[in-house]
Amino acid sequence: MSRVYNFSAGPSMLPEPVLAKASAEMLDYQGSGQSVMEMSHRSKVFEGIYQEAQTLWRNVMGIPDNYKVLFLQGGASTQFAAVPMNLMTKSRKADYVLSGQFSTKAYKEAARYGDCKVVASSKDDNFSHIPALDPQEFRPDADYFHICLNNTIYGTVWHQLPDTGSVPLVADISSCILSKPLDVTKFGLLYAGAQKNVAPAGLTIVIVREDLLGEPLEGTPTMLNYQVMADKDSMYNTPPCWPIYMCKLVLEWIQNDIGGLEKMEERNVRKAQVLYDFLDQSTLFQGCAQKDSRSLMNVTFVTGDKDLDAKFVKESAAAGFVNLKGHRSVGGMRASIYNAMPEEGVVKLVEFMKKFELENK
Repeated sequence: MSRVYNFSAGPSMLPEPVLAKASAEMLDYQGSGQSVMEMSHRSKVFEGIYQEAQTLWRNVMGIPDNYKVLFLQGGASTQFAAVPMNLMTKSRKADYVLSGQFSTKAYKEAARYGDCKVVASSKDDNFSHIPALDPQEFRPDADYFHICLNNTIYGTVWHQLPDTGSVPLVADISSCILSKPLDVTKFGLLYAGAQKNVAPAGLTIVIVREDLLGEPLEGTPTMLNYQVMADKDSMYNTPPCWPIYMCKLVLEWIQNDIGGLEKMEERNVRKAQVLYDFLDQSTLFQGCAQKDSRSLMNVTFVTGDKDLDAKFVKESAAAGFVNLKGHRSVGGMRASIYNAMPEEGVVKLVEFMKKFELENK
């Protein structure tokens, strides 16, 4: 069997040890005589999987007891509506920073439910950096302040969190979750689709402070009511059982094989540095994100020639480096080097890029 290096922005590659364990347990999970994919979510066996996953999330991320960890469905995009429905309920105001396509979509969706203000945006620079903030633009009576911590499409990340005072900070962390330590107490709510760093598509993680629960907007669908989901341990209906199981295996891999999020961050910094160091000295390739906003997870770059970009994407795929084509709003290439990407994958990609540069001067 020959596996490629998969640089997809999501769904993305999963750690090989996790895939191997899932494969070994596929037909008979720990002597139960059944696959996780076919067992009841109300069974004692799955209840054990669920509880282990909950405990692992708290241990790996250091989540305090006054936060709920919810296993939901619908992707992070569903939270664009669920967040304002559950949190924008007092002043009916929320502040948003637009740093990319997904934060923009979140803002537009939330604006359907209340008074949403754009306090900063880097749209004029094609979202090539995290926008500068003017705290005087922040509204002290806002119900929350929303950011997208890592911008998958544009390859940017917040290196310093905004100081929002007593206003709860809400963050979409879909493309950087579990990539480094994160102080959960600085946030009122965190949410993430699982398909980049956590598990197969189908699971959405919401980590929410308990005092923010219980006052949804009138008419909020039951399935989008965080309090209902918290009260029912995310089992108001059938949860995404297989992705929950897979996220348990990924968390075990981070905790036991990698050594925790501090070690994961060290690994991710090394990987990204290899690629950024090459881009900074290359005479053919140029990075798209401004240096002070560069992401560890998503690296965007171009040659400046669309035909040459297309040639690189085609030849790199033939060489075993797949899904490098950039998003249409940026063009060029994007290497998503999430947790599961081994360091050798980035090293070999850079070797290929050097060869391509020599052959296309």
